[in-house]
Amino acid sequence: RPPCMTNRIVLPGKLASETFNATFSFTLSVGETIVSAATTATVYSGTDGSPSSLIATGASISGAQVTQRLAGGTLGVTYLLVCSATTSGNQVLKQTAFLVIVPDSE
Repeated sequence: RPPCMTNRIVLPGKLASETFNATFSFTLSVGETIVSAATTATVYSGTDGSPSSLIATGASISGAQVTQRLAGGTLGVTYLLVCSATTSGNQVLKQTAFLVIVPDSE
């Protein structure tokens, strides 16, 4: 289990063919801003030899929110996403999320 994981969310299932924006919301001190952010993806359950390919682009920052664009993924795999945000106060805040890849409609 990753250390220091205090905020965990469960995202809705993502279709294998869709591109999806995951949003992570952080609580900041007064006057503090997010200066950089990055998201990693690892396999929580199932098999995917390249889980990092789920991360489609760099994370974008808007106020206290970080948005990460996700694409692809392996059907049936549950991914653990970790979003790390560095603040202007030199804090590193982390939030985790679970994401399951579900079948496309037929």
